[in-house]
Parts: sequence; structure tokens; C-alpha cells
Amino acid sequence: MTPVELSRTVLRAVRRAVDAGELVASVPERAQVAPPGPGGRGDYATNVALQLARPAGRPPQEVARILRSHLADAEGVAGVDITGPGFLNITLDGGGEQALVVEILRRGARYGVVDEPTGELVQLHYSREVRAAVTAHAVARILRSQGALVRTSCEDEPAPAWAAVLGVSVDAHGTPTAPAPLKVNIRPVPAVQDPTPLGRDAARWALLHPASHDHPRITVDHLVQRETNPLFRVRYAYARTRALSGNAAALGFTSAPGDVQGNATHLVDAHAHARALPRNAVALGLASAPGDVRHEADALVDALAAYPVTLATAARHRAPDRLARHLVTIADVVLVFQHTVLPLGDEKPSAAHRARLALAEAAGTVLAGGLSLLGIDAPEHL
Repeated sequence: MTPVELSRTVLRAVRRAVDAGELVASVPERAQVAPPGPGGRGDYATNVALQLARPAGRPPQEVARILRSHLADAEGVAGVDITGPGFLNITLDGGGEQALVVEILRRGARYGVVDEPTGELVQLHYSREVRAAVTAHAVARILRSQGALVRTSCEDEPAPAWAAVLGVSVDAHGTPTAPAPLKVNIRPVPAVQDPTPLGRDAARWALLHPASHDHPRITVDHLVQRETNPLFRVRYAYARTRALSGNAAALGFTSAPGDVQGNATHLVDAHAHARALPRNAVALGLASAPGDVRHEADALVDALAAYPVTLATAARHRAPDRLARHLVTIADVVLVFQHTVLPLGDEKPSAAHRARLALAEAAGTVLAGGLSLLGIDAPEHL
């Protein structure tokens, strides 16, 4: 069961509880599911019980117990636990990881994208300032990916270089005259230097990766090809997933979603592995178990499963930095997981290798899609 399918399952459980008269509340349009946080358990968690508690006039724990009874017997659900103030922690039957990979590879760049318009109409308005222009352009793309209809406007005619170098487009300039159902002023901390000498990709990353209240660093550090540069790590991780596919083809096998563990643990040299670990991967705890295929695969699956939630959150808060940071998280796990994908020495390609390759390709798909929403290219070779 994919995160999208699980979200629908949760909504069906809410609807059954409402229809049975156990809850008096409106069924929400969407139920967010994501890997459980600290203290959680299972494959996914949802806060839908906390969301419904106030309108239902009941404590979140009580709402969670009602929903658990409707979720526990749903197809594909192995168990439901309640943790914290009322989080529902859901354990899936086997195959959840495989279904996620299949879903990502099937949808491609549209993984995490809402298929139907939501009817939300948004007017993004910004001052004639380069960071505001790039931010509004990225926010518009993210909002559209989540089904919103978006119109952008600038207080004055944008500088020609913003379009020529940074790829910024605007629907209108001047103060909007027609009222919009939702008008949002995009006002990040301005860039104190001209970012255009960095070129489109590095300049957009320099402006979008920091939170809007932080000062952007417009330096050549965004151009260097080393692990201290987050943009390089994201693009390099994508390039590595493409290289893995090419190397696998040379060895005579292709990807096939399945069990990444197989019958053997794929070992790599611990010292070389540790030297290759980016800082964020160390923070994720991956350095403690070099060569642990399951541990690394689980971390990657969790990061990929959280991508649709990240997109929805970035759209809701008008915050492209949330998407950029999540891409860094995915990339850092990919750069660890890549060492487990191909056979070593005399090892023959197995079903596990094909499954690991499929997971790596799914990660590359998400990285390329996320960079595209930020207006940044994902080159296959670096």
C-alpha cells in the first residue's frame, strides 16, 4: 500500500465512523500520512484524530480509539497503535516498500503531485527584488503541483536578467486590480548581492535553500563540487542513480521492485564507507551500521514516502526551502545506499540487487522531480 492509498484508507475509516454516528464531524479532504516521528512505531503515522478532536468535541485519544477499530481490519493493514496525544501508528502488511517503489516509478515526476485541481485560487504578489521574484516563481510551481490555480504579479516590471538567467516569469506587473480569493505577499529577506553571476541553478538554490527569514549567501560555494555544497550533493546523488542503472545494464540486469535484503548482507569497507558519508547521513544514524542494507533501505524508503507530505507542507507555508532541505535529506541517504546496489567481485546479480536498483531509481526520480519544481536542472553527469 502506497502513502496515497493509505491516506484514502484513513479517510474511508473516518467516513465509516461518521456514517455510524460514532463521530460527529466533517470528513476532511485529505489525511496526511508520513513515517512516524520519535516515539512512534509501525510504517506510517497520521494525526487525523487530533485534527478531528475539536470539531467532534472529543479528546484526541478517544477519537483515535474509534478510528483504530475501523482501520485495523482494512485491507493491507497489519496493525494500528495509538501513541502520544492521539497519533495513529499504522503497520502495513508486507509489500509496502515495494508498492511505494512501484508507485514512484509509475508516476515519475508526478509522484507527490495532486491530479485534480483543488479549486484554491492564489495571487502571489512581490516587490521588484530578485529573491522575492525567484521565491514567488518557485512557490507558484509548488502550489500548482498541489492543485492550486496561481497568478503571479510584481510591483514593477521585473529586470530582464531575472527571466534570461534565472528563468523567472511573471503573469503581470503593477498592483493587482482584480480581487483574488487569496492574496499572498512574498517578502523574503532580500539578497544583498546580485546572484545572476552564479548562473541559473546555483543562483536559484542560493536564494531558495535558506528559509525566507534567513539571509541568503551569494557565494561561489554553491558552484563547488564537494560534499560541503548541498546542491552538489543533491545533483550528484541523482547522477549516481543514473550511473547505477547504466552500470547494472552493463552487468546484464535491470531493476525490479522487491525485497532489498535477499539472502545475504552486502558488505562494504567500513573505513571507505565512513569517509563517503555526508554529514546529514551521520546525523540520521547511518554511520553506525555500514553495509546494513535493511537499515539504509528503510531510511531511504522513509524519506521517499515523506516527499508528498513535504510538498503539501511547502505549498501550505509558501516555503520552497522545505522542499530543498528534504531533497538534501534524500540525497544524503542515496549517497550511502548506493554502495549496496551493485554486485561486488564474483557476486552474481540477484533479485535483491534488482530491488535495490529499483529503489535507487525511485530516489533519482524524486530528486529530479523536486529539483524541477525548484526550477533547477538535474544533469545525468557531473
